[in-house]
Amino acid sequence: MRAQAGFFSRGAPITIARAPGRLDLMGGIADYSGALVLELPLEAACLCASQSTTDRCVTVRSLVAEADEVTISLDAFGPTGSPIHYDAARALLVSQPARRWAAYVLGALVVLARERHIEVTHGLRVLIDSDVPLGKGVSSSAALEVAAMSALCAEWQVELDGRELALLCQMVENRVVGAPCGVMDQMTASLGERDRLLALLCQPAEPQGHVALPPELEVWGIDSGIRHEVGGADYGAVRVGAAMGYRIIAAVAGLSVRQLEEGYVEVDDPAWRGYLANVTPSEWAAAYRSAVPEALDGGSFLRRYGGVADPMSRVDAQRSYAVRQPTAHPIYEHQRVQRFRALLETGAQRQEQRLLLGELMYQSHESYNACGLGSSGTDQLVALVRTAGPAAGLYGAKITGGGSGGVVAILARAGSHPAVESIAREYERLTGRKAMALGGSSEGAMRFGTVRVSI
Repeated sequence: MRAQAGFFSRGAPITIARAPGRLDLMGGIADYSGALVLELPLEAACLCASQSTTDRCVTVRSLVAEADEVTISLDAFGPTGSPIHYDAARALLVSQPARRWAAYVLGALVVLARERHIEVTHGLRVLIDSDVPLGKGVSSSAALEVAAMSALCAEWQVELDGRELALLCQMVENRVVGAPCGVMDQMTASLGERDRLLALLCQPAEPQGHVALPPELEVWGIDSGIRHEVGGADYGAVRVGAAMGYRIIAAVAGLSVRQLEEGYVEVDDPAWRGYLANVTPSEWAAAYRSAVPEALDGGSFLRRYGGVADPMSRVDAQRSYAVRQPTAHPIYEHQRVQRFRALLETGAQRQEQRLLLGELMYQSHESYNACGLGSSGTDQLVALVRTAGPAAGLYGAKITGGGSGGVVAILARAGSHPAVESIAREYERLTGRKAMALGGSSEGAMRFGTVRVSI
């Protein structure tokens, strides 16, 4: 950033914030269904530097985005005291693909104006730099949102705890950018601790402390080089399928349902509190699996059930959705993650415990595939890890994040970097795709805080 000093005015303070990417070790897409997730903050991180100006423009410059600078007049955000509506902000910031990246930053300003009632009466210059790989499934977007939100909160003297910060950043992605993500990425970028796994119960976002990795174990990631494989399922469609499955389970269980707007319902659910992850595998197998179809077209579903209870899922009457497997995935994944955490908390000293940790990762990977969120590249990497196995110090591997490509997480014996690099090189030889090994860990935004400097 030092080379960009001319972007800022001399003498006025600059606020610097930082947030890391994350490696999704266990939990993944089950977050939006209320599962427990285990997330590692990576060494790679996003830096955001902001400075107030006297003009009426907000200018965001990125050192990593394809379109490196976006300027928006404050007038476009609505009159002071009456901030722009989320739908209008999404149309303003996302309608032009070349500046969509800036919505993750400018959206933080919109959310703060609407949710924390800040008055945006002066302009701003924001500079972004990041070494979190883009489009690789390690949450470069959440790192950007959290770093930007942290800097803007400092500019407007808004005090938030780590959970509040992450939830507001999720609103940026859901309400402004328009992506139906869960909250585990933002929580990790905000609350992460170096070399520890954030344990987050996504009901909706309840941190349950941090789990230390035993010193004999380490975690790595290898990028498959696939951003989203053609033919793979869409993350949003899998989420819709899970929402449809929950609504069907609610009907079978005889829960009271109230119609809201078209396509959406409210379920009175004292048993599972609205989360698929709270349905146990035995309940699923005994009472509900046979009632949930493998697939169902949206029109038939809407006519029979009226809609879903997930406000971030919209059922398209014109398309068909896989339902049974997207419903089953979080039910079993929640159990896998709980077992994984319990094993780590015992220290996983014995070889059979480490092999079981690996097996839980392999099961999670196959469940992703069954949902349609696998890819040829991630399957190849997992297969290479499985073949190398414990003899090479490699216990397990799985696809991460939203799936359909991206990064594979690997659980390994400490000191296994050479074996991980060997897997990456063999993958490159077999596929012709460049493979990047990701390791290391760092503190989240709350532990980093903010720094004020002047030039």
